[in-house]
Amino acid sequence: MHMADALLSPAVGTTMYIVSTAAIARSTSKIKLDVIERKIPLMAVTGSFIFAAQMINFTIPGTGSSGHIGGGMMLAAMLGGYPAMLTLSAVLLIQALFFADGGLFALGANLFNIAVIPCLIVYPLIYKPILKKGIDAKRLTIASILSAIVALQLGAFGVVIQTLFSGVTALPFAAFSLMMQPIHLAIGIVEGVVTALVLNFVYKTRPEILDDAIETKGTKPKFHLRKLLIGFGIASLLIAGGLSYFASVNPDGLEWSIQNVAGVSELFSNASIHAFFAKIQELTSFLPGYAPSNDPNGTGLAGIIGSLITFALAGGVGVLIYVVKKKKIKSTSA
Repeated sequence: MHMADALLSPAVGTTMYIVSTAAIARSTSKIKLDVIERKIPLMAVTGSFIFAAQMINFTIPGTGSSGHIGGGMMLAAMLGGYPAMLTLSAVLLIQALFFADGGLFALGANLFNIAVIPCLIVYPLIYKPILKKGIDAKRLTIASILSAIVALQLGAFGVVIQTLFSGVTALPFAAFSLMMQPIHLAIGIVEGVVTALVLNFVYKTRPEILDDAIETKGTKPKFHLRKLLIGFGIASLLIAGGLSYFASVNPDGLEWSIQNVAGVSELFSNASIHAFFAKIQELTSFLPGYAPSNDPNGTGLAGIIGSLITFALAGGVGVLIYVVKKKKIKSTSA
């Protein structure tokens, strides 16, 4: 559901950049020092995992469309809303800059639809209340599936509203929403099931991770994460380096919806701001389409490279926040 630049007017694209930047700033300011210290390893490895998982487009039977998980709810459940927001932002930034996945001008909108909605809206309003009496397999499954569906429905509707206010006449509101919502309902159900399976596995192996994120049993000063981190790391490399070759070639839900409404899978714009951002993206995206020189045989290598970059950036963001907050506390107490 990564939007292209042509779907957004200069005003809407700029507004979404401002809104998403504010969400990132708030997430940074709200994370406590002891929390970010515990979450740095998880931010790195789960960010890498979500990058790899987003490369796997699965076919939606009977539609000619495909979808992939967004990962926002999965990250929020393991990290908490604010660290998840920052981690998913790192994923989306790397995808746009280095792989030309989603427009660079549309990055603000993509951040809002894919990261802000699940991490900062659905997670605290739907996921956490379901588990407020404690976590067990049944409640965790219900919370995961329901939250993923709602998050994707809101994200898909966000795309529709953003194109409406952008004045994209090729995508009338009624027709576009009638395509976007049902197909993303199907995708959301799959993501919900995957999220439930992963989170139930995590809860069986390291329950303190989910307990700490949702704050049901107080703060845990330390995690025993070595095996889990290794497991997620290996899974990231296997998915990015191997399973990515078997991803569906069908258009994703957004492309499919545009095709059915406008008759083409991609719209184009001659706006100067779109051309400016497109030029920047052309210079930075050294592996466009997740393949060296657009060679499909290089997809696995591109996926591994992307996963490693995401690991470094997501972990680096956590380290930077920790260092800055620690220095600020020391300077205040001095």
